[in-house]
Amino acid sequence: MAQCVQSVQELIPDSFVPCVAALCSDEAERLTRLNHLSFAELLKPFSRLTSEVHMRDPNNQLHVIKNLKIAVSNIVTQPPQPGAIRKLLNDVVSGSQPAEGLVANVITAGDYDLNISATTPWFESYRETFLQSMPALDHEFLNHYLACMLVASSSEAEPVEQFSKLSQEQHRIQHNSDYSYPKWFIPNTLKYYVLLHDVSAGDEQRAESIYEEMKQKYGTQGCYLLKINSRTSNRASDEQIPDPWSQYLQKNSIQNQESYEDGPCTITSNKNSDNNLLSLDGLDNEVKDGLPNNFRAHPLQLEQSSDPSNSIDGPDHLRSASSLHETKKGNTGIIHGACLTLTDHDRIRQFIQEFTFRGLLPHIEKTIRQLNDQLISRKGLSRSLFSATKKWFSGSKVPEKSINDLKNTSGLLYPPEAPELQIRKMADLCFLVQHYDLAYSCYHTAKKDFLNDQAMLYAAGALEMAAVSAFLQPGAPRPYPAHYMDTAIQTYRDICKNMVLAERCVLLSAELLKSQSKYSEAAALLIRLTSEDSDLRSALLLEQAAHCFINMKSPMVRKYAFHMILAGHRFSKAGQKKHALRCYCQAMQVYKGKGWSLAEDHINFTIGRQSYTLRQLDNAVSAFRHILINESKQSAAQQGAFLREYLYVYKNVSQLSPDGPLPQLPLPYINSSATRVFFGHDRRPADGEKQAATHVSLDQEYDSESSQQWRELEEQVVSVVNKGVIPSNFHPTQYCLNSYSDNSRFPLAVVEEPITVEVAFRNPLKVLLLLTDLSLLWKFHPKDFSGKDNEEVKQLVTSEPEMIGAEVISEFLINGEESKVARLKLFPHHIGELHILGVVYNLGTIQGSMTVDGIGALPGCHTGKYSLSMSVRGKQDLEIQGPRLNNTKEEKTSVKYGPDRRLDPIITEEMPLLEVFFIHFPTGLLCGEIRKAYVEFVNVSKCPLTGLKVVSKRPEFFTFGGNTAVLTPLSPSASENCSAYKTVVTDATSVCTALISSASSVDFGIGTGSQPEVIPVPLPDTVLLPGASVQLPMWLRGPDEEGVHEINFLFYYESVKKQPKIRHRILRHTAIICTSRSLNVRATVCRSNSLENEEGRGGNMLVFVDVENTNTSEAGVKEFHIVQVSSSSKHWKLQKSVNLSENKDTKLASREKGKFCFKAIRCEKEEAATQSSEKYTFADIIFGNEQIISSASPCADFFYRSLSSELKKPQAHLPVHTEKQSTEDAVRLIQKCSEVDLNIVILWKAYVVEDSKQLILEGQHHVILRTIGKEAFSYPQKQEPPEMELLKFFRPENITVSSRPSVEQLSSLIKTSLHYPESFNHPFHQKSLCLVPVTLLLSNCSKADVDVIVDLRHKTTSPEALEIHGSFTWLGQTQYKLQLKSQEIHSLQLKACFVHTGVYNLGTPRVFAKLSDQVTVFETSQQNSMPALIIISNV
Repeated sequence: MAQCVQSVQELIPDSFVPCVAALCSDEAERLTRLNHLSFAELLKPFSRLTSEVHMRDPNNQLHVIKNLKIAVSNIVTQPPQPGAIRKLLNDVVSGSQPAEGLVANVITAGDYDLNISATTPWFESYRETFLQSMPALDHEFLNHYLACMLVASSSEAEPVEQFSKLSQEQHRIQHNSDYSYPKWFIPNTLKYYVLLHDVSAGDEQRAESIYEEMKQKYGTQGCYLLKINSRTSNRASDEQIPDPWSQYLQKNSIQNQESYEDGPCTITSNKNSDNNLLSLDGLDNEVKDGLPNNFRAHPLQLEQSSDPSNSIDGPDHLRSASSLHETKKGNTGIIHGACLTLTDHDRIRQFIQEFTFRGLLPHIEKTIRQLNDQLISRKGLSRSLFSATKKWFSGSKVPEKSINDLKNTSGLLYPPEAPELQIRKMADLCFLVQHYDLAYSCYHTAKKDFLNDQAMLYAAGALEMAAVSAFLQPGAPRPYPAHYMDTAIQTYRDICKNMVLAERCVLLSAELLKSQSKYSEAAALLIRLTSEDSDLRSALLLEQAAHCFINMKSPMVRKYAFHMILAGHRFSKAGQKKHALRCYCQAMQVYKGKGWSLAEDHINFTIGRQSYTLRQLDNAVSAFRHILINESKQSAAQQGAFLREYLYVYKNVSQLSPDGPLPQLPLPYINSSATRVFFGHDRRPADGEKQAATHVSLDQEYDSESSQQWRELEEQVVSVVNKGVIPSNFHPTQYCLNSYSDNSRFPLAVVEEPITVEVAFRNPLKVLLLLTDLSLLWKFHPKDFSGKDNEEVKQLVTSEPEMIGAEVISEFLINGEESKVARLKLFPHHIGELHILGVVYNLGTIQGSMTVDGIGALPGCHTGKYSLSMSVRGKQDLEIQGPRLNNTKEEKTSVKYGPDRRLDPIITEEMPLLEVFFIHFPTGLLCGEIRKAYVEFVNVSKCPLTGLKVVSKRPEFFTFGGNTAVLTPLSPSASENCSAYKTVVTDATSVCTALISSASSVDFGIGTGSQPEVIPVPLPDTVLLPGASVQLPMWLRGPDEEGVHEINFLFYYESVKKQPKIRHRILRHTAIICTSRSLNVRATVCRSNSLENEEGRGGNMLVFVDVENTNTSEAGVKEFHIVQVSSSSKHWKLQKSVNLSENKDTKLASREKGKFCFKAIRCEKEEAATQSSEKYTFADIIFGNEQIISSASPCADFFYRSLSSELKKPQAHLPVHTEKQSTEDAVRLIQKCSEVDLNIVILWKAYVVEDSKQLILEGQHHVILRTIGKEAFSYPQKQEPPEMELLKFFRPENITVSSRPSVEQLSSLIKTSLHYPESFNHPFHQKSLCLVPVTLLLSNCSKADVDVIVDLRHKTTSPEALEIHGSFTWLGQTQYKLQLKSQEIHSLQLKACFVHTGVYNLGTPRVFAKLSDQVTVFETSQQNSMPALIIISNV
């Protein structure tokens, strides 16, 4: 139980006090009424004695009584009605609320920190009022009148006669059978005569004389002169006299029973009267008026009443709050005791003392003695009860029968003079004067007698008081007999059916158990008495049980919360809304955040309802909001009910302040960080063959890799425009801002271009939500050209649209548990600063529908007209938290977030706006296929644009043609087989011979130092005017790798008029091309062995080309025709085809391979350009009847683009670690001998059958030959992954790499050629030695002087070589030393000598070479590639 102001040792003596009746004359009543008080009320604040009093018990022992209090009340002959009791208790509870600002106790139990009100003043007020309102019953005498004060006024004509009348009246009330109420303790009631004297108005001498007369008649002990009203009421305002009455006076006094009268209570027979009174539970205010009774009220239901006011929880509780309010209104401003001074207060106090000392206590003492004597004489006992106590309780106990064995004898009545009742009477008297030992012994005796007689009501009363007396005994008390109380409660409840007495028993017992810290037993007791008959009692007892659980040694927090919920529920049923709300709120502390979502929902719902009833609308909204925003596990129907309740409450709140700020709505959830902002118009859909550039749209997913690629492309083009430098204030253009983009700067938006904000909504409920009139909330600072800044705040989207136009979505439906995005647009019509604050909408739901899956799921869906059950207008803010800062030490050690400004765009001046359309743009190509498409550029703004460029990571994929119109072929006609190439018809004679042309790479945008990726778009006049459009041809070439390719184009353009904020704009396009396999080309180049100089100096080379058709016919390709092979080089050109086969057919069916061999020669001096020049010589070898001019667009474009992309690849250079620069030069010279820069272009046509039509596709492949003897490919080679190596845990020594060139490079330094007859006839029988002249040609391939040593000494190492080739001898000089100048050819005349016929290999001379200016000699044998065989035959 909760803590109480009074301890149990104070509570019980204060609840059971001697009762005194007061009977006043009319004049005396008038005197007290001057103070707005009745006589009984006048005495109330002074009814407690200020000093100890003494009396003697029957054994003449002195007994001390502390803090004695008496209860004086006016006589009322009607018992109060049950309706009055219920209302009174209800008002008591509702009027006692927790004090405002009361600091609650914080109880920590486990992980719970609970704020709990430690005291429950409403319960104490209820208990006090309940105990005071106990009716006077026949089976107990605790609240029967012991004495009666007869009060008359000194101003009356005959006061003494008046006293006689009053005395007769009292006698009539007590002894006449017409009056069964009130009850009197003994027939001989003490009468005490009080003369009231008004000091301010009365005659003091007369009063004194009357008093003397009274003393003569009634004795000095039996009368008193009380002087009051020392001042007149009109002087009341002069000085402030304390008002001790206000705390005692009941606002709605019980005597004022008119509204509760249920008809006169007529009682015919004594027996019937007793029965009725036991069950009527009338409210005896007179008896109890002396207690400090802060009456309030409740529909307390009292049992077994025959009158209609006793129906369970009748409508009384509905009237309680209002009637309390009215009575409060009526009583405010009344000053009690206005005519009394402090001296009068002391006189009243003195009067009570005198009455108690001289009248009441002697009377009680005498009565106890008389009763004791009577009992002794009647029972024939030799000793007084008092001395016999020990014998009674030490042994020979009567075995008590079980309560279930006893039949219902609650109707048994004893006559008033029955000895059993005399014992009870004596016990009650002893109890009232705090003589608990004697009281206990008497109660115990009475209990035995009653049980023997099976008078259960009487027995239960005796058991109850025996238990209390035993507990309150001074000295070493006997253990508290809790079983007495249990038996009493069970008897009252089950046998006597008297819940009021059972309740009193429980209230007392619970207090006694609490004082012994037996909280568990107290809680069980309290819970046991909760029942359906009285909600208020059940609520209060459950609440006290909850406090028991929390006050236990180890607090039971969840039990506390559960019982608080039960108490709240019963308070609610009893109409105590404030207490119900308080209980639920206290329990909520336990359930909150523990994952018990259904319990939380129930509590929040109830809190919301109760708060709404109490007009605490903000609390109601908050509670309902919690139900909706928690991840609810409720059923859809329940959630719908919650939502409707919330909307209803919200609507009421918003109606209170219709002009106030818009409220924040809890639904649907908004994921603020997922908000995306898009600047610009929506992309146009594809129109027939026209396909708009993909650009940026909200439908695209964010990809960090591609966003980085776009950034690099933009940086690349900006650096080209700014002559290779990226400006310091450059920031990549961002059209779509999201959580991944850099939002630290204010984004720039262009006036008259829409701003789209994508808001991510999520509906956490299972019911659908309907948002209507959804739009953005914004604030705008226009920037005026006059320089004035005037801020306009637009809270309503429909306000001035000339600054910012806003799109309103009339209906936006979110199904249950669905995430959905809404795209809302703003149209800025003015430059300035815009701040997007949030969204504003009407939140509602559709009656009777959980989800709308499709158009037909709801009638009227297609028209967009939903039947809204209810909706409220509100907003939600878009607040986006920026990224966590983590740069400085301070930022790393604390949690700081940077700004996120995606919702704060700056609106800038007009800019041009480009749209790009692609016409006939393919989606699938063969590898290397050339296709022609068109690009249309449209300026859709009001500003001209210029400086249009396109940049791509794959420049080899497309071209707009060369810079000169001559090189670019005309647009072809509509015929499908028209070639994309520039062609010339040739005659048959020129077949297999090269046709020469030349072109400069500068014409194709591949000049020195330029970036091939950045391509200017050849706009006519370089400017595109507003509204103008231009179509340009665009050739595409399928990438060499098969598969799906994403190719990014970034179009860059500027405004003709330079803008300070936005320097340029961009447009993105991503083309997706799927390529399938076509041809694989492999080529090698090697030196020709023939040194004939008929084609000019400088040697020839052979080019071997292998072409394989790798297409697997999935694209419907029948066959490929090789139509032309072209070469392009600065120094070499193809001369002719040297295919040995006569068959000129160059068709390749699937998986076929063709071999070609070509002769290449050096360009003529005038053809060959200087090294720095970018002029290339193109040579075309044609296999058909028309020549494709390979030096024109688009063939040359793609060739140059592939060349530039090849050049970008890192070349393998030899690592050089020598100190001498000259050595490096030497190595470089030797390397250059084996280098060649010959590029082969294979042009082909493919015949494709598609939809029973034959199409001709054309394309080209490139092979770049760099090194003699090394195979080159047209398709990228896969890199073999390096083999795994073991880890080495030591540092490798720094070994200097020798800078010797490789064997292959050195063997290419000098080219050797032997000239001799293939066969030689010699008559060996005539001459035994055969001499054959041989010419050895030495050719210096390098540009440096070379020293050559030719060694003819024959040293064949292997015996096999001897066997095969036989042996011969060189005659003459065995070693020659020569120096060959740059590219010089030298011939040596040698002689070979043979002695036998046979086949001989003449390739035995060993040639050593070194560069002339080198100290280090790089010597190696110049090995011939093939044997030089000679046949010697005999004639």
